[in-house]
This record gives sequence, structure tokens and C-alpha cells, in this order.
Amino acid sequence: MTRDDVRLIRTRLAVLAAVLVTLWSYAAYVSSQDAVDLLRVRTLADTLGQPIDRLILSLQTERRITAETIAGAGQPTPALVGAREGTDRAAAEIREFTRGRDLRLLSAGTVRDRAGELVRRLDGLGTTRSRIDTGRLDQGAAVDGYDEVIDIAFGVYGPEWGAYESGLAADTRAVIALARARELLAREDTAVSAGLATARLSADEQRRLTALVSIQRYAHTAAVAGLPPDGRAEHQRLAAGPEFAALLALEDRLLLRGGAANALAGLTVQEWRAAADAALGALQTVVTNTARSSVERATPGAAMLIARTGAVVGLGLIVVLVLLLSWAGTVRRLTDELARSGTDLPTPLPGTPAPLPAPPTPEVDTERGLFLGLTRRNQVLLRDQLSLLDGMQRRERSTEETGELFQLDHLTTRVRRNVEKLITLAGATPARRWRRPVPLLDVARGAVAEVPDYHRVLIAPHWPWSLAGPAVTDVIHLLAELIENALAFSGAETTVRVSGEQRPQGCAVIVVDDGPGLDAAALAEANHLLGSPPPDGPPAGRAGWYAAAVLADRCGAHVSLRPSRRGGTAAVVLLPSPLITVTGTGGIPANAPPDSPYPPAHTGADLTDPVGNGALPTRVRHSGPNGPEHVRTSLDTVELPVARTARRQQ
Repeated sequence: MTRDDVRLIRTRLAVLAAVLVTLWSYAAYVSSQDAVDLLRVRTLADTLGQPIDRLILSLQTERRITAETIAGAGQPTPALVGAREGTDRAAAEIREFTRGRDLRLLSAGTVRDRAGELVRRLDGLGTTRSRIDTGRLDQGAAVDGYDEVIDIAFGVYGPEWGAYESGLAADTRAVIALARARELLAREDTAVSAGLATARLSADEQRRLTALVSIQRYAHTAAVAGLPPDGRAEHQRLAAGPEFAALLALEDRLLLRGGAANALAGLTVQEWRAAADAALGALQTVVTNTARSSVERATPGAAMLIARTGAVVGLGLIVVLVLLLSWAGTVRRLTDELARSGTDLPTPLPGTPAPLPAPPTPEVDTERGLFLGLTRRNQVLLRDQLSLLDGMQRRERSTEETGELFQLDHLTTRVRRNVEKLITLAGATPARRWRRPVPLLDVARGAVAEVPDYHRVLIAPHWPWSLAGPAVTDVIHLLAELIENALAFSGAETTVRVSGEQRPQGCAVIVVDDGPGLDAAALAEANHLLGSPPPDGPPAGRAGWYAAAVLADRCGAHVSLRPSRRGGTAAVVLLPSPLITVTGTGGIPANAPPDSPYPPAHTGADLTDPVGNGALPTRVRHSGPNGPEHVRTSLDTVELPVARTARRQQ
């Protein structure tokens, strides 16, 4: 998978995340909007609806008594004073609402503004009363003033009281329509009561009364048609009873006498009062009971609505977060995989921490970047090839085939090393890295496994040190370069010895060969190259030393050459204290000569040390199909494949 593929996947996941969040936001808004609407309606009913109902009833009573008082040309009666006090108490509740700031009514829209307009008109009611008491306002103007205030009170009810389109909204509209029909009946009551106070109606008053009766009956019928079943049933029961029968009979008499000189002849105040009060009271009972039953029916639906809102907003949010986190983890895994792609991740030792992902590759020019990309792809292929070879070796029982697989495995390991060397010389970093310290003995054995003629290398048996994980890869390649150089400049019948030595500054790994050695000038030139590698690349014929110098500089080690006591050359790799951890007492004397030979590795079929000489476990070619399967105990091609003929030469 390329970086462009990961970027494309990341972009698509980001788009999906945006779409998912948008859909959840819309669903949460729709669901929560219904819940907010329901909460607003319930709050309006409790804090404003009931006070307005009481205010309208008080205004209707005060209007009727005021009309009767003006018609009788009398002074304010105790009944009028009591009606005015009832109106003032209801108005105080409305004023209290407009001064409050209930957070549940944030979506109430202009309800508060309409309630404020009602309060302003109620504040002017005192002036109207004063003019009535002083006789400066006639009956028609006074009644019209009360009618306007009541209309404004009904105007407070608006679309905000209906919530979302539901049964409760339809019931609310029907109840308000029935209350308005009751107001028309109250206006009719006012007109008749004022006429009875003077025992006559003018022609204009008779026409107005006739229109009121007709409009009231039509509005009443339309409102009842919209009531819920229980409300219609209750109204039909009342309409068939004496409450409405007496009123209908009196209205019919008034309509029949509409053209007579005195339409109120034969109608007494007590007779009208009994019929009107009974009908008004019955209508108010229907309004109250219908509103209450509508709320009770809506309660289960409201609970379901709240539950649905909680599920959409709460559980939906949890699902969205889980998906987003999962997608983020997928993107991180793809990014990590991309960081590791093109690099060979060796199989660690049992108990050895897993390798770290490859560090970011430094930015290079386009051509070098192309070569690095191809090289890293080759590393992936080599890793897969080594894994395949390992499985084949474990299954193979033929001696001849096993030997060939050993050779192919070792050749692949060497090719892998050359690929990583190319990456190093290009200024990039191979990906074989570890988090925790690795035994230095395993580091040395891993280096030997990457060189030709590995059977000529002897490794000291006891290494009481561990190497810091981040430096393992570079030190493996550094030692492999020095060991390969020692093998190349010494005879085929000789050995190369690798040992460790404690130093005050840390630990020294010493690679000694038995070759002809270097003269003083060549030795000085080589040490200069190892200490100060040229920035423009290796000099001719010195690629191995240059690579060793680059690797040493990267991991903080120091490499130097000196003559050995047996005539060859000793390469000393000083690993500083920050890279080294002492893990045991070991078996190497601190003053042991660096070029002294150590016991050769054991060549038996098992991986133990039967003679107790401390020899390293090695991977060997078994003589037949009954031999045990080999295991891995070092960093990569772990047990060293040692030929029996080579051992006999040693």
C-alpha cells in the first residue's frame, strides 16, 4: 500500500465521518426539536395558559357588569369592584410571566412579546375605568375597549402552543376555538344584560345582537366538530341538558322579535341570567375537561418521545464516537503499515521486544527518493522470502535439500544486508529497530549471520552486556562490515575472532583477524576515514570502511584499527556507556587479551553445551530426517550454520 493509497483512504474516511456527523446532527435536531416543542407547550400551559384563562373570564365578567352599570346610569357597584379586583389579580400573573426568564421557553418565539403587549393594554385599563366612573365613556366605547383587550389576550395563543403536528396540537387548537366561541356567547350576554338594564334595545343594538347570536352558533358548531371524541361526547351531553336548552329557547325568542320595537319584552333579568350563566359555565367545563384529558392522553406519547430523543441524541452520539475512533485507529494502523512497508522486519529472539516502526525517512531529492522506495520494496520481498525459507527448512527432512535451503537462506540474508547498506549510504535509516535492550551476544551473532564464510568466525562465549534497542540495527551492520572485511583480508584457513571487553567508557567489541595486517600509513588512513567519513561519499575501494564509519557515527560508537598480536588487524568498536547495560558477571576477564582465541562453537545436532565449555548454540544441517527441527535464538538467521568440514579444519 502506497502513501497515496493511505491518503485516499484517509480522505474517504474523513468524508464519511463528516456525512455521519451531519446525519446524526440532523436526526438529533429533529428529535430534540419535538422534545423541545413538547416541553415548551407544557411550560406555556402551566406558566401562561392558566393565568390567561382566568384573565379572560375576569374581563368577561367585568365587561358585562360595566355595561349594566353604564346602561343603568348608576355608580360602581360592589359587584363591579369585585370584578375589577379579580381582573387585577389575573393581570398580576401575566406581568409576573413577562418579567421572568424561564429557560424552557427559549423556543417560545414571540409569545413573550404578545404577552408584553397584553400587559401594556392592561396597564391602560385603569384609565378606561376612570373614564367610565366619571361618565366620560359611553356603553358602546367601553364594551369595545374590553373586547379589544380580550382579543389581545386570545392573540397570545399562537403556533407556539401547538408543538409539532400531533394529536395534542389538534386538541389544543380545538380547545382554543371553543374558548373563542364562549367569548362570543359572553359578548352576547353583555349586550342582552345591558339591554335588560334599560328595558330596551336600539335598532343598531338589535342588529348587533342578531349577528352575535348567528356568529356564536356557527363558531360553536365548528369548534365542537374539532374536539376529541371525549370532548364531543361531553358537549353533546350538556347540549341535550337544561344548561343549553334554556339559552337556545331565549335566543330563538330574541331572533324572532328582532324587528319588534322591544325585542326584550317579557324577558326578565333573572331568567336570562340563569340561562346565560348555566351555558357559560357548561362551556367552560367542557374547555377545562377537554384540555386536561388531552394532556393525559399525550403523556405516554411524551414519554416515548423523550425516550426516542435520548436514544437518538445519546446512543447515536456514542455510536458516532465509536465509529470515528475506530476509523481513526484504522488510519493509524495504515500509516504505521506504510511506515513499515518497504523495510525488512526480522524475527526477534524469544523474549525480545518487538521492533520499533521505522523512523521517518529524511526528505531527499526525487531520484534518490525513487531508489529508496524501490530498495524498501525489495526489503519487503526479502522479508517474505526469508519467512518462506524458514518454513521450508522446518518442514524439509532431506539432508541434501536442507543444505541447499541453508545456503539460499544465507544468501538471502546477505542480499538483505546489502539492501540495508544501500539505504544507509543514501542517508536513510533501515527499519530494524527495537524498543528495549538486546543481549550484545545476540547482536554479534546476528552480524556473523550476514557475512560469507561465517563458519570461520569464532565468538567469545560470555557477553555480560545488553545493547540499547535503538542502536541494535546499526551495530549489527557495523560489526558485519568489520567481520566481512576481516574475512576478506585473511586466509581461508584462518579464523576471525569476535569478543567483548569492559572499558571505563563502556564496552568494546573487538574483531581480530590473522591476515597480513596493514602498514602504518594504511592504518592511519583507515583510522582517519573511520573517524571522519567524507560527506561526499566513500573514496574508491573504501566503501566498507566508509559504511562502518557512517553506522558508527549514527549510533554514537567509535571504531579504530590497530595491529593484533598475531600479525593481523584488530578492529575495536567502542560502545559508549549510554548504549550499554551490564546484565551479569560474565566469563571474560577484564584484562584478557583482545586477540586471544576462544573455544569454537559446538557442532552437535542439539542446541545445548554437553561438555560445559560455554560454546554458542548454532544452527546445523542435520544428517537425516530424524534430526530435530532447528530453532531461532538470535536476531534474524539466528543459529549460525556451521559446516562440519570447517570445524575439522579448526
